[in-house]
Amino acid sequence: HAVVLPDADLDHAADHLVAAGYGSAGQRCMAISVAVAVGDVAGPLVELMREKAQAIKVGPGLEAGSEMGPVVSAEALDRIRGYIDSGVAAGADLVVDGRKLDLGGDGFFVGPTLFDHVTPDMDVYRDEIFGPVLVVVRVGSLEEAIGLINGNNLANGTAIFTRDGHAARLFQRSVQVGMIGVNVPIPVPMAFHSFGGWKQSLFGAHHMHGPEGVAFYTRAKAVTSRWPAEREDGPRHRGDLSFPTAV
Repeated sequence: HAVVLPDADLDHAADHLVAAGYGSAGQRCMAISVAVAVGDVAGPLVELMREKAQAIKVGPGLEAGSEMGPVVSAEALDRIRGYIDSGVAAGADLVVDGRKLDLGGDGFFVGPTLFDHVTPDMDVYRDEIFGPVLVVVRVGSLEEAIGLINGNNLANGTAIFTRDGHAARLFQRSVQVGMIGVNVPIPVPMAFHSFGGWKQSLFGAHHMHGPEGVAFYTRAKAVTSRWPAEREDGPRHRGDLSFPTAV
């Protein structure tokens, strides 16, 4: 999820949402799949995203100027098209239809796809499509957006677009998500911080790198020591010099 507040720089937000949603044809774990538009920002935001999505050049990776390549297989292509069909059948507004793309020749190509007026009960919202399908959910407040995010069982990364520091602080303290971006759509941290989500987006007890990654490969050794001072009448008995070491 990426939340967009009414005070955000909409051109900046739309640029980054489109790049994050359609980069690598949406085939990466940190791809943005849901834009949460708060209040009256939804209409202008969707229009900007429509223009930018339609301007993306889709083509083979070795072709000069290609900005988005194919999906990985015929099965993936069929699955993604099936989800687009499902969104239409469920009543979402299909703003940009990637099924209409026809490049000819070989390749599993589907164009950038944008849905508006999506609701949390729709498959295009609930399922990880892993393709170039970006959906917009409209909410009335930041609190409603936070509730939407926290109600989801996936919690890898999230973002907020705003100029309001208070709203950003409230968001980062309230969402139950492992990685958070403020005006950054794909909040993958530097290597010295841990990477990984919460809830069903995390496997095991530790994250991939950072201090927790070091801890994963480390065997801790606990040592308890005592070094008492000598008595005036001579050193203490040898047995009093230290406690046993715990390893």
